[in-house]
This record gives sequence, structure tokens and C-alpha cells, in this order.
Amino acid sequence: MTNIKALQQVAINEEESSFGKRLYAYQQKSITEIFTYLDKHREENYNLLYQLPTGGGKTVIFSEIARRFVQNRGKKVLILTHRIELSKQTSTMLTEFGVNNLVIESSVKKLPKDHEHMCYVAMVETLNNRLNDEDISVHDIGLVIIDEAHYNSFNKLFKFLNHVAILGVTATPLSSNIKLPMKDNYDDLIVGPPISDLISKNFLANAKISVYNVGLGSLKIGMNGDYTVSSSEKLYSDYNMKELLLTAYRESSLNKKTLIFNNGINTSKQVYYNFKEAGYAIEHLDNKNSAKERRDILQWFKETPNAILTSVSILTTGFDEPTIDSIIMNRATKSLTLYFQMIGRGSRILNNKKTFTVIDLGNNVARFGPWNGPIDWQKIFQSPEQFYLNLMLDEDIERQFKYVMPSELREKFKNSENIDFDVTEVYNQNLAKNEKPHLVIDLSLDQHTEMIKENANDLLSALGLARLLEHDISHRVKQYSYCITKSTLNYRRWLLDDYISRLRSRLMKEY
Repeated sequence: MTNIKALQQVAINEEESSFGKRLYAYQQKSITEIFTYLDKHREENYNLLYQLPTGGGKTVIFSEIARRFVQNRGKKVLILTHRIELSKQTSTMLTEFGVNNLVIESSVKKLPKDHEHMCYVAMVETLNNRLNDEDISVHDIGLVIIDEAHYNSFNKLFKFLNHVAILGVTATPLSSNIKLPMKDNYDDLIVGPPISDLISKNFLANAKISVYNVGLGSLKIGMNGDYTVSSSEKLYSDYNMKELLLTAYRESSLNKKTLIFNNGINTSKQVYYNFKEAGYAIEHLDNKNSAKERRDILQWFKETPNAILTSVSILTTGFDEPTIDSIIMNRATKSLTLYFQMIGRGSRILNNKKTFTVIDLGNNVARFGPWNGPIDWQKIFQSPEQFYLNLMLDEDIERQFKYVMPSELREKFKNSENIDFDVTEVYNQNLAKNEKPHLVIDLSLDQHTEMIKENANDLLSALGLARLLEHDISHRVKQYSYCITKSTLNYRRWLLDDYISRLRSRLMKEY
């Protein structure tokens, strides 16, 4: 098998940075384009945004930009991050590029006099405090580079930086707050190579995506425009969802190093206990773990074959572990940025790794499209509100669902030749015959009753099989409610309860 690293060498531009760090051709091209824009607007207060997919080497690119800016213009560079881990990683990369830098962390109250540093790295909150207290000045800065520029926390610093050029870098030029579009702070956007190009040239691994349909009707939207933690916890802590997660893992990710993303600490802990009980090697990580606990857990994850790590939020940025073979989105999100960040954690190449697995348990692929599909970042940058308006609604996504019985459950109904029931098709057929709509439910009940009779020898077994059919029943009820345009949550709950009650009554009569 051809070694991917060897293939990458073909794509390397022969030109190196003067410090000897090799740059890939697309990185060199992006740097040239960025400097062309900066030179063109040299006399203006100009803000430029640069987009590059996760795993494309944004830190490498802006480290080389910082090096050239200091060398060619003799002015200082300030690099802003939103987390201390990113500050330290950035500082290390700058040092590798020969850029003498200083991290302005909490212990740095004032800048030392006569220091030799031409580049500063600072967390946004720390720098904001120092600037407001007038302990630090930025009058001698010539360029500001903002990492993960889509975060709105950086906006508070713009009032201090209106005299210098600003370069924002991000994988997704879409603000985390729809009310604060990035076009209000940046004049132009440069778009780097798309994910599909980086995959074809062996710079990123390709995603093999498995989608499992999930009803999201109980989720609520919070003030930030995304699903609330409380409603997500309630849904994903449900018995059926926990079983679906285990089933999905066994079907698509078994014996693969797996990272699971959740929307809530309680959910992640339940995932941990569920997988632990099933005999899998798993650890849980969230922002309440100490720095040492986090280091130990991540070291365990790196070194343990087939390890599973369940987490909340903390590993979406600044985490690079190429040994990951599988990503599970055990959550739904309306954030395009988060969608790309989660999947991107598995896209890093390693040796002959060409693909990785993605399991979607939140209808995210249906909402945003394939991770490696085409996307018009310029259009999103210019009209973010239109992008949000065009997102498919959860109800519209769920209308297209087709229920597929899991293989483990299908085995319990092995004596039944036919287990499928298309509610919409049967409803339309009955409508054409001028028959009453509720006959669809009766026909569905007939089939479920027959399936159970074919596979259960006594009442206890029959009632057990009925419980196992509740996911199928829920899907049929929801499709029926769409057909009759009564899709309120309360109505569906009543209909579901009534269906289950009638099924149990039929079984008690049969046995």
C-alpha cells in the first residue's frame, strides 16, 4: 500500500520558509494570497478573514505569516486565542518557525522592558483585562492574528485594535451568534481549498458516514440558537437512545478508537456507565476534570487500542489525535461550526489511514449536508441569515425518515417474513378509497400483532416483544400524525400511548 506521507511529499512546494519549515503547495498559495491582500490595503484599517478546513494546518500558515511579517516589516505581531491550551500550542509552533514569542497569561501583569519578543500570544480575556487596566499597550503592534475567529468573545477587543491590520482564521466563517455576523468585522474573505481537495491529495482522511434516524421533536432551542442542554439530556438519556448508541457503535465502530460527542455532562456519564457495563474500554471527560485528570485521560486514549472517549464540548478545538478511527455525534446541533469541528477530529491522517467512521445520531448530516460536500463559504459569509433560514427544519427531515429495524432486533422477529409498513403509502391508498384515516393505525396494529404471534410462545414473551417494538411504533405514529397534519407533541404522545395500550390488549386476548 502506498504510504500517504510519501504521497504528501509530492504535493510539497519546493520553496521553504527561510527558517527551513516545509510548507505544502496549498499553504504557500494561501500565504501569498493573504499577503497580497494585506499589501494592497496597507494604508487602511483592514480586516481579512481566512478559511481553511480543520486539519488543513491553520496554525502552520499563520505562524509563517507572523514570521514573514516580523522579518519583512519589522513590526510586532499579536496572536489571539480563546483557550490557554491553544495559546501554548501556538507558542510552540511559533518557536518552531523561529519566532521569538511571549505568552501573555494570567501571571504576566505587565510587559518587561527592553524585551526581545516581536510576537505575543494572548487569551482574549487576559488581554482584555490588561488593556482595560492600561497595564499593556498595543500601539506598537502591526498585525493581529485571531485564531478560531468565529467566536464572538474576540469582538470586545476590536475597539483597541482599530489602528492595525487584523487577520482572522477559521474553519467556518460563520459567527457563533447570528446577531453578530462576521461581515460586520471583516472586509474580505479568502477561502482555502475545500475538504474534498484535501482528501483527494491525501492531506485529510475521508469520512464514511452512517446515519441513524432520530426523532428530535422534544428538543428545545435556546437563546444561542442551538438545542438546549436540558432538553438534549432528556432525549439522549432515554433508554431507547442509549440502546441505539450501543447498537450503532457495534454495527459501525466496534474495535475502533472512538470519540463520542454529547450535549450534556449527565448524558456523557451515562454513556460511560452504559459502555462500561457492556465491557468496553471507555473514559469520560468534561470541563470539570482537573488539568492532570485531562492529561492522564488523553494519554490513556492515545495509548489504548480500541479506546472509547465520551466527552462534552471540551475536545472540539485544540485537540489533535490522529489515531482516532471513529467519531460519534451523540447529539444534535444547529451550529455548522460545531458540526465541522466534531467530524474534523477524526480527519487527521496517520500512516496509511485513508478513511474514518462517522456515526450521526442527531440528523446533522441531513441538516447541513455531507462533511466533504461542496459549500459556498463566500455566500455564507455575506448572507449568514439566509443560510440559517434555508436549513431544513427537524420536522421536514423526519418526514423523510424510513424506519430500519436494527439487526439484533430483527433476529427476534426472524419468523416474520414481512416487518415493513409504509404509513404514508397506506394512508394515501386509503384516502383514494375514501376510507377513514384511522384505519391506517388499525392495519399497523394488525401487522404488529401478527409479527409478535409469529415469534412469541406465551404472553410474557409477547409483551416483551411489544416493548421492543416501541421505536418502530413511535416512528409509525409520527408518520401518521404528519399525514393528518396533527403533528403536535402532545397529540403524538397520546396516540403513542393509545397504540401501545391497544397492542397490549390485543395480545392479552390472543394469549
